[in-house]
Amino acid sequence: MRSIPVDTSALTFVCVAAPRPKLVDQNTGEVKVDRHGRTVYTVKLTAADENGNVDLITVAVGGDPQISVGQVVTVSGLVAFPWEQHTGGRTRWGIAYRADHITPAHPAAPAVPSSPVGVPGVSVPAEMA
Repeated sequence: MRSIPVDTSALTFVCVAAPRPKLVDQNTGEVKVDRHGRTVYTVKLTAADENGNVDLITVAVGGDPQISVGQVVTVSGLVAFPWEQHTGGRTRWGIAYRADHITPAHPAAPAVPSSPVGVPGVSVPAEMA
């Protein structure tokens, strides 16, 4: 199958569905693994460009990507695979996507104290302390 590299530099990706293990067989529940023995996950992402065009894509990735719904993510090594299937006299076609890595675009922010009391450089009125 021919793969087509995708330039992700002008796209913003957002996770819209939690990563799920990809099944080889839905009847047996067998989970797909990549050539390195890692479980393959599928992740639904929106891909938006600077003109506001948005596409929903499902991307396969080896290993649990540790991302959550609503998170802006970075997709590395994204490739597209055109496919076509002939069954029962009907033809289906589409584009499948695979990535080397999907990671959070921004590291998690440190926890912010709920009260500024005791924070150096912050003065609190006496009635609030």
